Amino acid sequence: MPRPFLVRYAGLAGSLFLAVAAWSGGASSPWEPNVTPGTIFAGENGVLLPVSWLLGTLLLIGAWWAGRRHVPSLRWAYVTAALWAVPLLPFLPLASYDAYSYACQGWQQSAGLDPYSGGLDLLGCPWADAVSPTWRQTPAPYGPVFLVLAALAAKIGGGLTGTVAVLRLIAVLGVVVIGICLPVLARRAGVPPQRAVWLVLACPLVPIHLISGAHNDAVMVALLVAGLTVATGATTWPRMITAGVLLGLAVGVKATAVVVLPFAVLLLPGRWWRSALVLGSAAAAALGAVSLGAGLGLGWVTSLSGSGVSVQWTSMPTAVGLTLELFGVPTAVPVARVAGMIILAVVLVLLWVRVVSRPDSHDPVHYAGLALAATVILAPVFHPWYAVWPLAVLAATVRRETLWLVTPCAVAAALCLPDGYNLALVTKAQGAVVMTVLAGCLVWKVLNEANRHPLRPRVDHGGGDRSHRAP
Repeated sequence: MPRPFLVRYAGLAGSLFLAVAAWSGGASSPWEPNVTPGTIFAGENGVLLPVSWLLGTLLLIGAWWAGRRHVPSLRWAYVTAALWAVPLLPFLPLASYDAYSYACQGWQQSAGLDPYSGGLDLLGCPWADAVSPTWRQTPAPYGPVFLVLAALAAKIGGGLTGTVAVLRLIAVLGVVVIGICLPVLARRAGVPPQRAVWLVLACPLVPIHLISGAHNDAVMVALLVAGLTVATGATTWPRMITAGVLLGLAVGVKATAVVVLPFAVLLLPGRWWRSALVLGSAAAAALGAVSLGAGLGLGWVTSLSGSGVSVQWTSMPTAVGLTLELFGVPTAVPVARVAGMIILAVVLVLLWVRVVSRPDSHDPVHYAGLALAATVILAPVFHPWYAVWPLAVLAATVRRETLWLVTPCAVAAALCLPDGYNLALVTKAQGAVVMTVLAGCLVWKVLNEANRHPLRPRVDHGGGDRSHRAP
């Protein structure tokens, strides 16, 4: 059993090494992809940058992994996670140029333009040269809630550096909210709160991507977790409406948050359709109010297709398609992606039906986490920070072994080089085949579990009223 002292300061050393990597090779302006496996092996980046990134990543992942079995206290987990995050705050964004895209979209919104009507090439932005060319022609794929926050950051920050600093502050506040809500959800599920906090806040994905990279996923996850926390045991109208508002705002950051709403409905007392009406109305009202207040419509929904330009094996359906193309099947990637979305819809319905059919033995919050996991696994595109979505919920509900939960996050945390180059690009064929094999194993396991535990609807003589259940 590693000593808490060693775990804390090994991770801090890793964070300091990553701070050096961010200072010497983070995502800089103007856009210049200066770190790739090729440049590293050719010696173009020197020794300090690749060594600091490698040591920092290994130490941070190793300390998080080693510490998960014995977390001394909730306070210790909070302090350690904060220590690991602080060194990354003053330096360039790590592992992604997305913060610069956010800044430009915020500038467009604050200037009275419609970020959903076109990309930077059409609408312009004074910091356009900092954005990756891949995204310069793409309209904003984010909801109006985040565009309002990004516009606020642009107004307060003034220049690019100030705007990114405010975006990072917003991400930090999101992580703080997650840390406040996690113990409530964990205690409700009978999970040690210090372990839940450790698994999420100390996960390398949080300091590297949510805080240093200032990704808006921090805001979405914070609103999701807060909405689930408020919905837990909600028996009064104001609390039910508040839960709906928070979840609606989460959808207003990223549309994928919508998969949580059907499970949040089951946390409320009374007939599920009545709860759905209350929660859904509050969520829609909040989302509509922000959209109207910002002068935006629903263009962000149609803009979601722009994110599919990324074709990497880290997405399971995309990996299956790439593998089929390796064996001579033409245009298999788009077909596999469509199939993945159809399978996702079926999985989400089955998860919801399973909770409804056995309300006394299945926790809606846990199944909300499984729904997020299914969304991440079956989506056409996967970026490392997406793994935080299910992690933030499942860490508070998984009572037994967490190896299956932390392993994907550990792998994801090591995928991106300091300025955002994804190592999946240099392992396209090999990664696709491995991911396809994993997909086959996952399908076998799911079918095996389904045979062992067939879905048998529970007869409810009470007309669907769940108010007798303990929250």
